[in-house]
Amino acid sequence: EVQLVESGGGLVQAGGSLTLSCAASEFDFDHYGIGWFRQAPGKEREGVAFISSTIGKTYYVDSVKGRFTISSDAAKNKITVYLQMNSLKPEDTAVYYCAAVIGPHFLPLKSPDYWGKGTLVTVSS
Repeated sequence: EVQLVESGGGLVQAGGSLTLSCAASEFDFDHYGIGWFRQAPGKEREGVAFISSTIGKTYYVDSVKGRFTISSDAAKNKITVYLQMNSLKPEDTAVYYCAAVIGPHFLPLKSPDYWGKGTLVTVSS
C-alpha cells in the first residue's frame, strides 16, 4: 500500500524559506503524477505544484510561480518529492498535503488516489 508522509512544515517569517518533503513508500510505478495541495483556514483546497512522470512536466499555481520549486528523487520502490518555498508570504499559510495519482492524468492533478496527512506551514507577517 502506498504511503505518503510529509515533513518540513513550521513557523517562518514573511520573506523566509522552507522546504517540504514527501516520502512515498511502496511507490513503484512508471506513470504517475505527484505533488502538493494546500488548504488555508476557511478556504478550499488548491493544487500548488506537481510533477508528472508521464509527460515530464511540472505545474505551479500562478500565486507561487517564481517562488516555489518542486523536485523529486526516485529510488527503487520509493520517491521523495520536495517543495522548496522561498519568499514566503502570510497568504502561503496553510496545511500542505502531498498527493499522488497513479496512471493517466493531467496537470494540475484532480482526485488523487493517495494523500498524506499534511504538514502545517505558518508564515508570520
